[in-house]
Amino acid sequence: MPDDGPAPLRTLIVDDEPLAVERMQVICAELRDLAVIGTASDGGGALRLVEALSPDLLLLDMTMPEMDGLQVARALAARDPRPAVIFVTAHDDFAVEAFDLDAVDYVLKPVTPERLERAIGRAVARRGNVAGTASEWLSEFWVPHRSELIRIEALQVDRIDAERDYVRLNVGSSSYLLLQTIAGLEARLNPAEFIRIHRSCILRRDCIRGLRHEGLGVWSVEVDGGETLRIGRTYLARVKAMAGR
Repeated sequence: MPDDGPAPLRTLIVDDEPLAVERMQVICAELRDLAVIGTASDGGGALRLVEALSPDLLLLDMTMPEMDGLQVARALAARDPRPAVIFVTAHDDFAVEAFDLDAVDYVLKPVTPERLERAIGRAVARRGNVAGTASEWLSEFWVPHRSELIRIEALQVDRIDAERDYVRLNVGSSSYLLLQTIAGLEARLNPAEFIRIHRSCILRRDCIRGLRHEGLGVWSVEVDGGETLRIGRTYLARVKAMAGR
């Protein structure tokens, strides 16, 4: 009886370390949702194989000589259809660039079978989306936490606070630091879901419970839990417009 399940993701492994390629091949051999169709040891070789084989997915090392993983991913962005990319790297400081390039995931070395399987599951789930339909707005973040990067859905974030060159993502009772300016992040967030109320604060709109006039032209927002946050004068008209004022 034929198997009506989806075909495995045709996958390229790209890494300049032979032992890393070998380890990845061993792990991939146990994953039924993908089939390795080739390997490359540098960025140029990866692009040539993409042209020849039209893979569905690249497991892409971030740091390679001459042409690194980010450059490969930027080159792939011009392709139609564009293969999905999962970055595999020993470095956790390229996550912002990775999600800017709409990567499926960002897996830290040493790679475990369980972690790679989760990443492949995300690639399989995304496969149903046609190229070019991805939202222009951020839908998720990768943030360093202990010894790994964790993924946070944008709509899980209640509040974003600026801390110099970082932002702090507040998710319920937890918070995470991300290397990103608040202005740069604001430009990537859906304005229908988030609003900046101060030079150092962005709120998810549905966390706002009301506006309060404190007198002398000073306004605050009340958020879930009863906390009040002052609205900066630069942002007051925009916040009032949200409330139809």
